[in-house]
Amino acid sequence: MSGTINLIELREGGAHDLHSVNRIMQEAFDPRFGEAWTSAQCLGMLSLPGVWLVVASVDGQDAGFSLARAIAGEAELLLLATHPAARRRGVAGALLRAVIEEARGRGVARLHLEVRSGNDAVWLYRREGFEKVGERRDYYRGRSGQLFDAHTYARDLD
Repeated sequence: MSGTINLIELREGGAHDLHSVNRIMQEAFDPRFGEAWTSAQCLGMLSLPGVWLVVASVDGQDAGFSLARAIAGEAELLLLATHPAARRRGVAGALLRAVIEEARGRGVARLHLEVRSGNDAVWLYRREGFEKVGERRDYYRGRSGQLFDAHTYARDLD
C-alpha cells in the first residue's frame, strides 16, 4: 500500500472479513491506548441486529474498515480504522461518509461516536460536522495500565 492511492473501493463486510479487520486494527491502533477490540468482540457485535461493517480497499488490498450500529433512530460509529500506509489519503473520510449515508438510509436522526482524547482522528470527525458532547474520564485502559479519557461526539443527520 505504498505510493499514490488512486481508487478507494467500499464494500459491505461481514464475518468473513474479520481476519482483515483484525489485521488492520492491530496495525492501526497503538496498544498503549487499549482501543482495539478482539476478533470475538467484533464477531459478537456483527451478530446483533442493526450492525453493519464497511471495508475499504485500495488497489485490491483491504486498507480500512468501519463498524457501526443503529437502534431506535440513533446510530453509533463503533470502530473506524485505516491501515497506517493508507492514512491521510481519503480512506477514513470515505468510510465515515459511508457510515453517515447508511445511517441516513436506516432512518437515523443522530450519529454518535467516541474517541480517545488526543486521537488524531478528531480533525476528521470535526470536518464531517461532529461536535463534542461529552467526556468520560479514565475510560480507556492502556497496556501499561495507564488511563485515558474518551470524548463523545455527535452529529445530526437531517
